[in-house]
Amino acid sequence: MNEQQKLAAEASAFRQLLKHLDENKDVQNIDLMILADFCRNCLSKWYMAGAKEQGVEIDYDQAREAVYGMPFNEWKDHHQLAATPEQKAAFAARQALQT
Repeated sequence: MNEQQKLAAEASAFRQLLKHLDENKDVQNIDLMILADFCRNCLSKWYMAGAKEQGVEIDYDQAREAVYGMPFNEWKDHHQLAATPEQKAAFAARQALQT
């Protein structure tokens, strides 16, 4: 695989990940953080950093819209639930393992 093919494959995998997350809005960011130690916001920051590497300046809101597929506040209003006590405890336990 040459560099261009590798780049295209990586971009395709990223688009598929975003599609998968979009199709599974019931999976909350805290769930992702507990299980995988990253969430949609992390992807947004990585996207923003990747754009910067390409000489393109985008802000965090623009990056989140690219990842969430809509403005973050809209996504939050329609899809984000309050974290349960169990989720908060699991997140705290995950964080404790990292210190």
